[in-house]
Amino acid sequence: MSHRIEVEKGVSLFVEDIGEGQPVIFIHGWPVNHRMFEYQINEIVNLGYRFIGIDLRGYGQSDKPWSGYDYNRKADDVKAVIDQLGLENAVLAGFSMGGPVALRYMARHQQHGITKLMLLAPAAPRFTKTDDFPYGIEAKEIDGMIESIQKDRPAFLEEFGGMFFHQEQSDAFKHWFGTLGLQASAHGTIHSAEALRDEDGRGDLEHVTVPVLLLHGTNDEICPIDFSEYLQSHLKDAQLVKFEESGHGLVFEETEKLNAEILQFLRT
Repeated sequence: MSHRIEVEKGVSLFVEDIGEGQPVIFIHGWPVNHRMFEYQINEIVNLGYRFIGIDLRGYGQSDKPWSGYDYNRKADDVKAVIDQLGLENAVLAGFSMGGPVALRYMARHQQHGITKLMLLAPAAPRFTKTDDFPYGIEAKEIDGMIESIQKDRPAFLEEFGGMFFHQEQSDAFKHWFGTLGLQASAHGTIHSAEALRDEDGRGDLEHVTVPVLLLHGTNDEICPIDFSEYLQSHLKDAQLVKFEESGHGLVFEETEKLNAEILQFLRT
């Protein structure tokens, strides 16, 4: 089953809704969509959980307005989906950019409806370096990425996809993965990159009191594992599982281990 959920006047999100039982809400990373989780859907649904996959505004099959790509608005969009589907006792999972969006949701909406949080290779608490946050990349590197997107978005996505993985992927897989990024709007991709460059989610962490599972590849070249180590030390109840054979794309590179860790967390 799928839904179109209006999150503000004139803007609707596409939401995949499969299975029954406790809801597990997945928020994808930049610049793809919920279909990146296809290797988690079967496992979760087969074991009695309800998969909720959200295409954020600007991505996948959701509407692509010009504005609304800051973390506050994206968190409000998630709230609208949760409310309109009547989701309770849910687990919220955020991958990469979806990580800081999930954390902002927890802080901004008082963890409404959420009993557990999973962060997969999160781009959190912030993506770029500052004087008091030494992890991540320089803000000017995001500016270079935006310039590349404006010049040749397909070429940029192909290059970015190459950074995504530690293990070699088939040509067919790389083509499929690239199509996920091309389904996004150019302006949504750029405005989300600006949010990744500028947003700071460190203030969100003190508001998270539910159990948190952190899953992160040790060879991640996009979101260094320093991010999850920082989160583990600043969240009240967080466990970190490292994936030694993965880069940023741990959901594809160590799928069996990742799914097992997710299911163990769901059952506890």
